[in-house]
Amino acid sequence: MLYFIIRALVTAVGLWVAARVFHTVEVRDTASLIIAGFVLGIANAIVRPILTFLTLPLTILTLGLFLLVVNGLMVELTSLVLGSRFHVSGLIAAIETTIIVWVVSLVASWFIGNGRDRRR
Repeated sequence: MLYFIIRALVTAVGLWVAARVFHTVEVRDTASLIIAGFVLGIANAIVRPILTFLTLPLTILTLGLFLLVVNGLMVELTSLVLGSRFHVSGLIAAIETTIIVWVVSLVASWFIGNGRDRRR
């Protein structure tokens, strides 16, 4: 549970960076960022595996690049759930946001690990 909270906060930082870099991503306040991080984490844990399975032929055909679209759809879903608190203007902006969040998560995992080492 602690690892999920840390990852959600890292995701919130990634969303904040995306909001600073792209004018198509709007966040109302810090609380909205934290809530968006948790909602995105839940969407990635529940909805994304189902969507990935359903789009597996397309993902194989595009050599995995369609996963960017799937991840962008998770950001769009988060935007839809939060309404005016967190807004992303379109799928392209959501894919750009996904890339920023991925880079921030990658850098954070260098410092905090990937969570697998703590389970032993």
